[in-house]
Amino acid sequence: MEEVQSPEVPKESEVENPEEVPVAKSYKCEECNKLFRSSEEVEFHAAKTGHSNFSESAEEKKPLTEEEKKEQLKKVEELMRLKRKDREEKEKADQLEQEKRRIQSGKELSVIRKKLEDDAMKKLAEERRREKEEEKKARQRVMDMIAQDKLDRKKNAASSSPVVTAAAVPSQPQTTTTAPKEYNETRIQIRLTNGATLTHTFGTKEQLASIRLFVEMNRTDVDAAGNNRFKLQTNFPRRIFTEDEYEKPLDSLGLVPSAVLIVSRV
Repeated sequence: MEEVQSPEVPKESEVENPEEVPVAKSYKCEECNKLFRSSEEVEFHAAKTGHSNFSESAEEKKPLTEEEKKEQLKKVEELMRLKRKDREEKEKADQLEQEKRRIQSGKELSVIRKKLEDDAMKKLAEERRREKEEEKKARQRVMDMIAQDKLDRKKNAASSSPVVTAAAVPSQPQTTTTAPKEYNETRIQIRLTNGATLTHTFGTKEQLASIRLFVEMNRTDVDAAGNNRFKLQTNFPRRIFTEDEYEKPLDSLGLVPSAVLIVSRV
């Protein structure tokens, strides 16, 4: 039999060595080919020059001399100073912006407050104008009623006067009576405890309770302590109305065609 020969095994020295992986020993700026030992140096160089293309390099940078170390320290200090300056400028800008917003908010708040005050003043002026107009109209109605009453009295007196002639003389004197004037409205003036005055026209058949309700809804002399109870009275002749009288109509209480009522606290 033929002897089978085994394949020849290469010697160990003939095996190719695997490719060694280079170790990064520095950083290189691809734009100006400068080498840097640390990322701080890279950051300073980028901030100073604006370069942004860096890579790791297997090339080792020579040790620094004393002069180079001092220069490097100056660069680091300069970088820190620039960073601190940028931070201070940013903080200053933020503070300025906050102050601007605060001033703007204050101006807007002042404008809103002034508008509210102006609206309140306009509303108050309109209410006063309307009250004066109502008082004027009520006063005119009372004057018209008084004038009409005088005119009616004159007419009644003229129509009831006896006619004396030579042919006919009454044997007995004749007496005439004038019918009382019928009023449908009465003008009531109400004096509050703080000196203010309310004026309103009511129907003669309305109850005195209507006036009390009107005072409760429109009074401006409310007690800060919460005591809002009051009573109504006349000054001349002096008369304090009782609870039973609040259910009676105004014409039965002598408050027609006009009257002045005084509010006093209970």
